[in-house]
Amino acid sequence: MIKLIASDLDGTLFPPHKGVPEETFSIIEKLYEKGIIFVPASGRQLPNLKKLFAPVLDKIAIIAENGGTVWFNGQIIYSNPTPCADVERALTALKTGKGLYPLLSCSDCAYYESENPAFAEVVKRSYSSCKKVENLCETAQTADVLKISVWDETPPSATHGEPLLAPMLPDLRVIASGYDWLDISKKAANKGLALAHLMRELNVKKDECEAYGDHMNDYEMLCTCGKPFVTANAFAGLKKTFKTEIPSNADYGVIKRLKEHLQ
Repeated sequence: MIKLIASDLDGTLFPPHKGVPEETFSIIEKLYEKGIIFVPASGRQLPNLKKLFAPVLDKIAIIAENGGTVWFNGQIIYSNPTPCADVERALTALKTGKGLYPLLSCSDCAYYESENPAFAEVVKRSYSSCKKVENLCETAQTADVLKISVWDETPPSATHGEPLLAPMLPDLRVIASGYDWLDISKKAANKGLALAHLMRELNVKKDECEAYGDHMNDYEMLCTCGKPFVTANAFAGLKKTFKTEIPSNADYGVIKRLKEHLQ
């Protein structure tokens, strides 16, 4: 029996250019009544996710910052920050690229430095809690940075920012997290490790956990669960590994799959 269901959001649960599907909260409540906990697992920050899922916060767990932190039962139960020295090295590497704008993602706030108005607009649209600072390196010395989020002005990030930065930071995890975003963190930080911690916390076995994803930052999460699914719109590299497919996010594939658990 499935006891835990984790789902990526952008590109997976969320339809293109839209937010939480209308039926989501009622489905989450019904799943909870059946003993199944739903877990939004996203690269988004924790404050943003708590706001998005406010109507059902007492019935879910949250994996935020692509596995940097896990929230459950009103508190953070897991955190996996990136060391300050690694953050500073990454920020130095980013300066060599064109159109790559970093943002330090922390548990309670996201910090950015650039005055590029297009970037500032994207940040304020995507982050519920954000703040402009004078120097990101100085901020990194006093804040626990879960990951560095990078907005790529020349997308797709999978073919621009990622191949540019990955060779420069071989000991860090550099991965595209969306069409125009990529994430930098320590190697041992991903949705899979976060999900594994949550499974241990809730005493959920591998075959009792199901997960959905669409991009390579979902890879470890899909490996960790016993029943992985990819959306029809998923990144080709992900679909080569995981053959079990649900309809695309535009066709509400996750919603349709969740409803199957209610039958």
